[in-house]
Amino acid sequence: MTATGTATSATCGERWKLRAGVAKTTVPETGSFLVAWPVDELLGRLDDRQEAVLRALAERPHTIEELAALAGDAGAVRTFVSVLRDGGWLELTVTHHGRDVYTVRPLRAVPPRPPEPPEAALELSRFVQVRPTGGELVVESARSWCDIVVHDAGWFAHFAALATRSPEPVGRDPELSARGIRDLRWAGMLVAGEGENIAASQWKPHELWFHERSRLGYRSAYGTRYGRTQWAKGRVDPLPAVPGLPNGARTALFRPDLVRLRESDMTLTAALEDRASRREHDDAEPLTLDQLAEFLYRCARIRMIREHDGVEYASRPYPSGGASYELEIYPVVRNVDGLATGMYHYDSENHELRTVADRANRWVRRLLRSAGQATGRTDRPQVVLVLSARVGRVMWAYENMAYALVLKHVGVLYQTMYLVATSMGLAGCAIGGGDSMAFSRATGLDPLVECSVGEFTLGRLVPEISVWDLAGAGDGD
Repeated sequence: MTATGTATSATCGERWKLRAGVAKTTVPETGSFLVAWPVDELLGRLDDRQEAVLRALAERPHTIEELAALAGDAGAVRTFVSVLRDGGWLELTVTHHGRDVYTVRPLRAVPPRPPEPPEAALELSRFVQVRPTGGELVVESARSWCDIVVHDAGWFAHFAALATRSPEPVGRDPELSARGIRDLRWAGMLVAGEGENIAASQWKPHELWFHERSRLGYRSAYGTRYGRTQWAKGRVDPLPAVPGLPNGARTALFRPDLVRLRESDMTLTAALEDRASRREHDDAEPLTLDQLAEFLYRCARIRMIREHDGVEYASRPYPSGGASYELEIYPVVRNVDGLATGMYHYDSENHELRTVADRANRWVRRLLRSAGQATGRTDRPQVVLVLSARVGRVMWAYENMAYALVLKHVGVLYQTMYLVATSMGLAGCAIGGGDSMAFSRATGLDPLVECSVGEFTLGRLVPEISVWDLAGAGDGD
C-alpha cells in the first residue's frame, strides 16, 4: 500500500512535495508549526529524521522510497508523510512509467477516501471546471478539498471521456484509468447521485463558485492571497476618487439644507419602520428635479477627498470598504418635472448631472423597460438609478473578494436610498437584477472597467396606497 492507502501498481507511482507557500516555524515551548496564512498546524518536536524529510519535501517531489532511504526508517517516514498529507500540507503527483500525469493539490485538510460505489452510478460533478492558470491546466470544483493539475494531455482525454460518458481513449492503460477514477472520487469531482441532493441542486455552479472564492475557509486558505493586499501597487496607478466625466450638458442641482433637516427630518426609527419597496409611481404629479437633487445629495455626494501614499480616499454618506467609493449613479429618466427624458451621470463631487444619452437612445429605453419588468409591473418607473462600479477602485487593492465587496457596497447604498426615500415621502425600490449590456451600450463604457451592478427605481409616491398594495405579487417587503 502507498501513503494514500491505495494499492501499489506496476505502472503508477506517487511523488510527494510540500505545498508552495508553506513555512515552518519553531516555538521552544511547543515545537514546530507549519504555517500558510491563515492556517497553521502544530507538529510538535521533530527529530532529526523528520526534519530531514521535511527539508527534502520542501525542495522537490520525492517517492516514499527516496524519503525512506534518506531517513533510514520506511515505517516512520510513512507515518510522518501521512500526518502531513492529512493536514493538507503535501501535493501528490501521480506518475505513469516515471512521467508526471497529474498532481492533487490540497486546499485544506484531506478527507479519507470514500467507499466504492457501483461505477455505473458515477458522473462528473456539475461544479467541476477546467481553466489555465500560471502555465498549468487546473481541474477544480467548488465542492472539492483540492485542485488537480494536469501534466499529461492523454490523461486529460481520459478526463474528457468521463465528462461526456464517452468510451475510454484507445490505448489508455487501465491501471492509470482506474487510479484516475479513484482520485477523482476522492477529490469529490466524480460523484454519485449529485442530482438527488436538494441542498446542492439549489446552487448554480457559478453562484457556488463565487461564494467559495470570495470567502475564507473552504478554498481561500493555505497561503491564498486574500483581502487588502494592494497587489497592483507599483504595477499600475490607482484610480482617482472622481472619474472622468461625460462631455454632455451640465445640469446644476439644488442643495438641501442639512442643518434644517437635522432638526425637522423623520427619525431613524420612523424611517426604518416605514420603509417599504414602493413600485408604483404617480405620473399625474411626477418626481421633481429638486426632489431628485435632494435625494442624490443626501445619498451619494462626495463630502471629502484626501490622499495618502498616492491613493485618493473619499467620504460619502454611506460606508465603503477601504474608503473605495467605487459606485457611480446614472439616473435614467422617464418622467421628472424639470428634467428631459434620457440618461445622466451624477457628478458626486460637484453635485451636478451630466447628460450621457437622450431619449432616442434605444439602450436607454431598454434600461427603463427592463427595470419595469423586474419590479413586476407593466408601466415604467419615473427614474431608474443605475449603480455602476469602477471596479479598479476596489480591485487595485483587494484580491479574491473584491467583487463580493462591491456587491456589499451596493446593498449598503440600497439601504441608504431606501431610508432617504422614506424620509422624503418618495417611492423607492431596489431591483434584484439588471441589464448590464444595455448599460454598457448606452454609456459606451468598457464593462471590464466600469459595469452596472445594481438598480433602484425612484418616483413620486401614489397617495393613499398601502405598503402591501405597493408590493409585487408574493413580495411584501
